[in-house]
Amino acid sequence: MADDKKRDDYTIEMSDLPKSRDQPMSSPRPPMPVPSTNNPIFPVLSYCGSSILMTCTNKFVLSGFGFNLNFLLLAVQGIVCVVAIQVCKSSGIITYRDFNTDEARKWFPVSLLLIGTIYTSTKALQYLSIPVYTIFKNLTIIIIAYGEVLWFGGSVTGMALFSFGLMVLSSVIAAWADIQHALQNYGHSETEASAKVSTLNAGYMWMMFNCLCSAAFVLGMRKRIKLTNFKDFDTMFYNNVLSIPILVAASLFLEDWSSANIERNFPTLQRNRIVMAMIFSGLSSVFISYTSAWCVRVTSSTTYSMVGALNKLPIALSGLIFFDAPITFPSVSAIAVGFVSGIVYSWAKVKQSSKPNTGGLPMTSQPMSASSQSARDSFKS
Repeated sequence: MADDKKRDDYTIEMSDLPKSRDQPMSSPRPPMPVPSTNNPIFPVLSYCGSSILMTCTNKFVLSGFGFNLNFLLLAVQGIVCVVAIQVCKSSGIITYRDFNTDEARKWFPVSLLLIGTIYTSTKALQYLSIPVYTIFKNLTIIIIAYGEVLWFGGSVTGMALFSFGLMVLSSVIAAWADIQHALQNYGHSETEASAKVSTLNAGYMWMMFNCLCSAAFVLGMRKRIKLTNFKDFDTMFYNNVLSIPILVAASLFLEDWSSANIERNFPTLQRNRIVMAMIFSGLSSVFISYTSAWCVRVTSSTTYSMVGALNKLPIALSGLIFFDAPITFPSVSAIAVGFVSGIVYSWAKVKQSSKPNTGGLPMTSQPMSASSQSARDSFKS
């Protein structure tokens, strides 16, 4: 930081000045160009790209070929993530703490909540389209906000309450559009229409569980982070290291490892593509945390908050472009309302943080590390 740099003081004696007034003075040096790594456009685009990559690769694996080994997918993602950040640490790119048993014991409840969050997330994404999944993720913000009111003495402003109304409205429109599309396309067959609606209802149920687990994870992480004082990639390292054994055990004992089911999940013609998508989804979680920390470093927290809100639009649009999500007026309207609700909520946070502290507790009292904040945003987007 510029304030931390020491500057040498130079004194010039009058006798040392040049006696000739005709001698030209040296021209000031031109300002140094801003390095490309400090240009905010690069981290913002990288953050958006990594978010889209993770959502699309997960959707490709989970819904493309009847995939049902969800615990295996999450275990592979966790292993890839740990290997990737360990390589980055060895290369000096990032830094985080070494494994400590006492810290692991304190952080273990948060890792259990994370497992519930990511598992219910994969189940919801398996049954719902990306736009609907993204829209319903906004409901997590409401649960977190009122959880902070109950347990941390937070407050909800009128503008935030208005954004909550928009979030609920966008979710209702999205669900109505999904059901209407199913009835119109499969209305000629009562059996097919009933099966499609049942699939959507299962997705909404898993989405409800995911919102509850995500809120519990964020609120629990906020409380536990005070005990451990984790920074940046510490949370990512401990979350993955502690969750990998549980995910591997759950996959071995709860999922079908018969040769027929393995062939169903990894068909010969698509096997390499599915495995590569699983690896990319693990790497994208590292990219999200790194680019999030990059955004926080080269921009302001206000800019980062707005980027998180604006990022929901390209993620929702990616579902319309790369997958067979229905493009109808109600579905596009739901995306638009959800997008506006994210902007309104971010602006409400900006206005609330700009107000002077009058003694009451703010909505978010303790700042999170960059990786913790990115984890929270990834669950919301």
